[in-house]
Amino acid sequence: MRVDLSGKTALVTGSTQGIGSAIAVGLAAAGARVAINGRSETGVQKAIARLREDLPDADFLPAPGDVSEEAGAAQVVEEVPDADILVNNLGIFGAQEPLDITDADWRRYFEVNVLAAVRLTRAYLPGMTERGWGRIQYIASDSAIVIPAEMIHYGVSKTALLGVSRGFAKHAAGTGVTVNAVIAGPTHTGGVEDFVYQLVGKDVPWDEAQRQFMKQYRPQSLLQRLIEPEEIAHLVVYLSSPFASATTGAAVRVDGGYVDAIVP
Repeated sequence: MRVDLSGKTALVTGSTQGIGSAIAVGLAAAGARVAINGRSETGVQKAIARLREDLPDADFLPAPGDVSEEAGAAQVVEEVPDADILVNNLGIFGAQEPLDITDADWRRYFEVNVLAAVRLTRAYLPGMTERGWGRIQYIASDSAIVIPAEMIHYGVSKTALLGVSRGFAKHAAGTGVTVNAVIAGPTHTGGVEDFVYQLVGKDVPWDEAQRQFMKQYRPQSLLQRLIEPEEIAHLVVYLSSPFASATTGAAVRVDGGYVDAIVP
């Protein structure tokens, strides 16, 4: 199966590093013009320079702006007025004692993890439906279903994305636009390495720290290792393609086979 996204413009939020960067690479390798988003112009330009080292012929364009704020989202839409593919990847996470999560913490997680995606969906979905083709995806998490005790606010924000995805899919019914959520499992990024060491301690080698983390904190995983960002990107690229034309309103799993992750 060869995915060809030539002529398509994609916007991937939070794409200067981690999963978002891997998704941007995957879409660009398939021929899409990809807008790279991050909070600062400097960070975005550095990311594009790094990506072009591996994909010198790819078409990357800068789309700086903090989409967790209305002004930042408007800035991004001004830079990228139309998109055929929107990947709402931006998200924050962190361990916190449940009773110590303040109202401000809850609001911040919903602004970044949920409302940022809603804002951009409102901005780009009308154009997609008018053109009769589009792909919108929300990068959710296994934590949406198996809520972790150490980060309830994160898990609940990802649960909200499942509802947002399904609702917008219904709104876009019959238009040629598909809307899906990707349930990603624990993924190997720099931020997750810091998170793992925060939970299991820094006095063990990485391979052992990863093993302890999966055994103690993510025992439901059948994969029993962290997922690589490129493995998430492969699914996103497929869902962004014409091959996925009959997949919409779905919560598609790339979570390492969580045994109790049952999606109705």
